[in-house]
Amino acid sequence: MAPFTVTATDGAARAGILRTAHGDVPTPAFMPVGTKGTVKTLDPSELRQLGTSILLGNTYHLHFRPGDELVGELGGLHRFSGWDGPILTDSGGFQVFSLRDTIVAVDDDGVTFRSVYDGAPARFTPELVAAIQGRLGSDVAMCLDICAPAGVPRAELAEAVRRTTVWAARQREAPRPPGQLLFGIAQGGADPELRTRSIEEVVALDFDGYALGGLSVGEDRDEMLETTAWAAPLLPDDRPRYFMGIGDPEGVLEVVERGIDMFDCVLPTRTARTGSALTWEGRLNLRNARFARDPHPLDEGCACPACARFSRAYLRHLVNQQELLGLRLLSLHNLRFLLDLTAGAREAIERGAFATFKEEALARLAIPLRL
Repeated sequence: MAPFTVTATDGAARAGILRTAHGDVPTPAFMPVGTKGTVKTLDPSELRQLGTSILLGNTYHLHFRPGDELVGELGGLHRFSGWDGPILTDSGGFQVFSLRDTIVAVDDDGVTFRSVYDGAPARFTPELVAAIQGRLGSDVAMCLDICAPAGVPRAELAEAVRRTTVWAARQREAPRPPGQLLFGIAQGGADPELRTRSIEEVVALDFDGYALGGLSVGEDRDEMLETTAWAAPLLPDDRPRYFMGIGDPEGVLEVVERGIDMFDCVLPTRTARTGSALTWEGRLNLRNARFARDPHPLDEGCACPACARFSRAYLRHLVNQQELLGLRLLSLHNLRFLLDLTAGAREAIERGAFATFKEEALARLAIPLRL
C-alpha cells in the first residue's frame, strides 16, 4: 500500500493519511517540535492526550547531544524518548545554514561548520545525515538541503537550488532502515523560475514526500503564501506536501487552503514560555495586569488541563512567579489549540466546508480574511 492517500479534497485543501512504521498520521497534521528529543516541559503521554499524531526531532542537535550513536545503541529515538508514535527528523540543514556565522565551507560534497555547542569543526554530507537519521530510527527522514535566507542575491539562491538537488540525489541512494520514508526538499525562495526548477528536479528523484523549504524565513507573508499557492500544485498529488516552519493559527489555515498536508513550528511552546496563550480571543499575554483577578479559563470550551482546572488569574500568578507549572500548562493549552484547529480543518475538508470553517475561525480570531 502507498505510504500516502488523499481521502478528501475541498478546492486545493486536502485530507489524507500518511502511513508510517509507527502508525498512521491523519492530515492535515501539525507536528509539535521536540528539538532535543522532547517537546519542552511535556511528557509523551500528555502529547498523546492532546491529539498529537507525529513529532519532529532535530538531527543537528541530537547528533551533538547526546549523540546519534548513543541513541541508536539505546534502541532509537522512539525508545530513548518514550514516544511510540511516528517521528519526523529534519536533516540539520536548516540549523547549519541559519547559523551562517558557524559555516566554514560549502561544496558539492557537503558543508563544514563549527558546532554550536563547543565550536569544534564538524561536517554534514548527505550520506552522513542519512546515517544519523538511520541511527535515530525516525519514520520520516528529510534530505540535506541548503536553506537560503530571504533577500540573498539570486546567484546564491540558484547555487542553493543546484546543490540541494545534488545532495538529494546522493541521499536518495544512501542506505536507510527498512520502512523509513525519505522526503525531498524543494528550495528557490519566492523566485518562480528557481522554485519551479527545484521542484522539477527533486520530484524527478521520486521521494516518498516533498517539502517546500526556504519559506517563512523572513520574506513578506503575502509573498510566502502566493508562492505556496502556485508551488504546492506542482508537487505530486499522491505524495504528502510539507511546509517547513509555520504554526500560527492564521498561517496554518492559509497553507492548508493552498494544499499543504504537514507543518511544524516551535511557536506554540515558545510562545507559552514567554507567558502567552493562543486563544479564540487572539494571543493573550498573561503577564498583563488585566488578568490578575480574571476567574475565567483561557478558552471557554477547551478541554486542555489548563482550561479544565485553572483560571487566568492563577495562570498569570504562575507565569509572573516563573513557576514551571505555568509554562507547562500554557504549553499544553497552546498545542491543544493548534491541534484542535488542524483537526477541525480536516473535518471541514471532509464535509466540503473548509472555506466556511476558515472564514469563521479568522473572524473569531479577529483576523481579516485575505482576499
